[in-house]
Parts: sequence; structure tokens; C-alpha cells
Amino acid sequence: MLASVTRLRVRSVMNLPAFLWKTFLSQSQVMAAPGFQGGRLLIDSGRTFWTLTVWENEPAMKAFRGSGAHARVMPRLVEWCDEAAYAHWDPTEDSIPSWPDAYDRLVKQGRLSRVAHPSANHEAGNFAKPRLHPLVGVDLKARRRA
Repeated sequence: MLASVTRLRVRSVMNLPAFLWKTFLSQSQVMAAPGFQGGRLLIDSGRTFWTLTVWENEPAMKAFRGSGAHARVMPRLVEWCDEAAYAHWDPTEDSIPSWPDAYDRLVKQGRLSRVAHPSANHEAGNFAKPRLHPLVGVDLKARRRA
């Protein structure tokens, strides 16, 4: 299994409508993706968005990442976001990791994604912990194929 956490901060409210629409399309894609085991989305304060997904293996995650709506939106994030980071790891349990565990992984193992207009926090690798209360989040479940 492979777990993946992504943290994105949208730099302007002007980018939010397109970002949210592309998030919806990627959410639909991930739930039908081969090898997807489950995950979570979190809308945090300050135009910050988190994804946490669990995959059967790394090739399944890479196949999703490089196809469909997700592949089409990734190049746009360079302009839309001023903070972007991700981390991948082998989870120790067969369940979706908690947000605090995902945050710890991001801080300890995270990599910065390229953004055209990085914030000072992005450049320093400083990431605020996800606010869990109030939480605007969605649990993602894999759609099982017949």
C-alpha cells in the first residue's frame, strides 16, 4: 500500500471557482481509479486544501496522477497556488491515516511542488497544521467495479 498527502494553498480568491471545479472532477476520477483504496479531502482555512489518498501500490497512484482530469489540472496549479507540497509513504496499518499523521509525514518527508509565485511559508517549508474543527471534509470511497 501507498499513502499520499497533498497540501495546496490557492493564492487568490479569483482562482477558487476553477480550482473547486477541477477538484470536483479529480474527486470523481479518483473514486473510480484502479487501485484506489480510499481517502479524504479537507478544505482548511486560508484557501488551503488537503488530499489524503491510499493506493494499492505506487503504479496505481502514478497512473491516476498522470491521466484524466487530474493530469489536466496539475499544470494549472503552478499559477493558481502559492504553496504546494506532498509526501508519499508506506502506511503501517490497512486503514486511511489520520490527518495528524499525514501532517507529520508532510513535515518530515514532504517535498515542495513548483509554484510560480511562492509564499514565504512555501519557500521556508512551513506548513500550518490542518484545522480539524470546524472541518469541511469529505471521505472518499473507492467505487467497486462489477
